Amino acid sequence: MTIRVVVADDQDLVRTGLRLILGTLDGIEVVGEAGDGREAVRVAREQRADVCLMDIRMPVLDGVEATRLLAGPGVTDPVAVVVITTFDLDEYVHGALQAGASGFLLKDAGPELLGEAVRAATRGDSLISPSITRRLLSSFAGTSSRGRQPVQPVDPLTEREEQVLLTIARGRTNAEIADELHISLSTVKTHIGSLMTKLGARNRVEVAMWAYETGRVVD
Repeated sequence: MTIRVVVADDQDLVRTGLRLILGTLDGIEVVGEAGDGREAVRVAREQRADVCLMDIRMPVLDGVEATRLLAGPGVTDPVAVVVITTFDLDEYVHGALQAGASGFLLKDAGPELLGEAVRAATRGDSLISPSITRRLLSSFAGTSSRGRQPVQPVDPLTEREEQVLLTIARGRTNAEIADELHISLSTVKTHIGSLMTKLGARNRVEVAMWAYETGRVVD
């Protein structure tokens, strides 16, 4: 099955580059482009995209609000959003993740990592650039937790769920978690689903953020 992707960025050169890179990857097709957030929402819906690669700073409607409209709470037919950013936009990326983005990449990510992010988003997984996962999530936890206590799970986490939680917070994929903990992929998915339910998280990025907010991961 071909993964349908929309590329949203206000710079023509960036869109062209992403289209060319994605065009070299098997099973991925760019079905549309957008130069602002409002156009991104329209094109993604019209083209029935599976994934939208979303820049943050765009005219008309920024990437955070566009993400909320495509993937936020209450969206009946959500489109997976992968944020593409530069490291100096931490606060904007945080807002996009809170709005429902599946993950994020740096704009200089290579073809392999870009393809992995797109494929992970279609599976309901998340991929965060490994080089900045710990620093960025830790920063988000510090800013998002000021003035409030992290939500507590309805039921306590099991020992295995705690182990899976830490691997998610370190940016591991499902396959890597399975190898590291010596369990099957289906078991990994079951534990992640349970974590999301207990924490009221919409995706594994929010699960990872919770691990940082509660001090389970220390840099």
